[in-house]
Amino acid sequence: MAFLRSALRYLLISSLALALAHLVDWWAAAHVVLPRFQNTDLGRLLRIQGFLPTWIVVGAALVLVDWPLRSTGGRWTAFRRGVLVAGSAALSGALGELLKIVIRRQRPGQSPGEYVFREWADRPFSTAGLGLPSSHVVVAFGALAMLGLLFPRARPVCYVLAAGCAFSRVAAHAHFVSDVTLAAIVGIGIAGLLSRRFPAPVTR
Repeated sequence: MAFLRSALRYLLISSLALALAHLVDWWAAAHVVLPRFQNTDLGRLLRIQGFLPTWIVVGAALVLVDWPLRSTGGRWTAFRRGVLVAGSAALSGALGELLKIVIRRQRPGQSPGEYVFREWADRPFSTAGLGLPSSHVVVAFGALAMLGLLFPRARPVCYVLAAGCAFSRVAAHAHFVSDVTLAAIVGIGIAGLLSRRFPAPVTR
C-alpha cells in the first residue's frame, strides 16, 4: 500500500513537472542558449555525468570498496552497490533510447515554434537526431539518483550534478526542457525501482 501511494505521488509530481517543462520549452530554446558552455571545463564535467562508461568505472570502484564484505555478507553483497549504480545508468539509458524510437520527437531547431516528429518510414530504429528524452540526462539521473539512495548525505551533490547535466544539454541547444525533464523522471524512477527490488547497504 505504501509503495502504491509513493508510486501515485511520483506519477503526479512527474506529470506536473513535464507539463510545466512543455510550457517553458520555446522560451528556453530562444533564451537559454550558451553554445560555448559545453566546451568549458565545467560544461564537460557536467556532460560527462551522462556518459555511461563514467558509471561503469564508478561501479567498479564501489565493488573494490565493498569487496571486504564478501566474507561476511556473501559475494553478491560485495558487488551489489557497484552493480546497482552501473546497472541503473545502463537500464535508464536503454529505456531512454527505446522511448526516443517510440516518441520520435526531433531536437530543437527543426522548425521554430513547433515540435517536429519523424515519420516511421524514415529510419524507424535510429535515434540519431531524436531528442525526447535526452540520452545524456537519463543516464546521469539513473546513476546519480542511485548514488543518492546509497549515500543519502551526498544526495544534494548528486542531484546538483544531474541537474547540471540537464542544464548543459539545454544550454547547448541540443534538447528542449521537456526532453531533459522526461529523462530525469525516467532515471529517478529506474533508480527507485532497482533500489526497492535489490536493497543494498546504505552509508549514512
